[in-house]
Amino acid sequence: MSDEELDLRSLSDEELVEQMHDDLYDGLKDEIVEGVEILLERGWTPYRILTDALVEGMRIVGIDFRDGILFVPEVLLSANAMKAGMGLLRPLLAETGAPKVGKMVIGTVKGDIHDIGKNLVSMMMEGAGFEVIDIGINNPVENYLAAIEEHQPDILGMSALLTTTMPYMKVVIDTLIEKGMRDDYVVLVGGAPLNEEFGKAIGADAYCRDAAVTVEIAKDLMMRKHNQLAKGA
Repeated sequence: MSDEELDLRSLSDEELVEQMHDDLYDGLKDEIVEGVEILLERGWTPYRILTDALVEGMRIVGIDFRDGILFVPEVLLSANAMKAGMGLLRPLLAETGAPKVGKMVIGTVKGDIHDIGKNLVSMMMEGAGFEVIDIGINNPVENYLAAIEEHQPDILGMSALLTTTMPYMKVVIDTLIEKGMRDDYVVLVGGAPLNEEFGKAIGADAYCRDAAVTVEIAKDLMMRKHNQLAKGA
């Protein structure tokens, strides 16, 4: 095999994990897959690989994306590398019943076919340890309701890139209110034309300006939710 493989195999566990953080940052898919394989061979649990190597690596990517050091094309490469590693881990994680941070249903609203931002959020959320169900683009309220019923998520995410489709987010939230379901879910909204005022006006829990911020907000809200449940128990 390549010298690169020999290099990776010659690293200690700690050095390999640090190298995987660098490889994720650089969007090196093959190296990430190889790193996951080596750690599995060395007896690491899938959950430990997920948290120490992939989630921590994507956290670093997310910080630099938020701070304007990395840009969307670079983050997409990182997210794709993470996804390749997840491809190996996902079936193993399912077998071991590894804990998830939370579950999210996400989709672009009716009339809107933009999906780059949504896809980036999906990948970053998955990279942070969330289970993500992406229902795609151009979703009427019925699609959101069906996905919620089927998957019972903690979070509902809605995306829009057009000023003309933004108001549809309120249709979805109002429908959840009518059905008495609104308080059961954390609702996050995002997209270029949105802002915090709009998020508040339509009754969302938070407006997320980019994928990195979405992950931070989602983790914070899930922690609060778990704390409230613990207090109520």
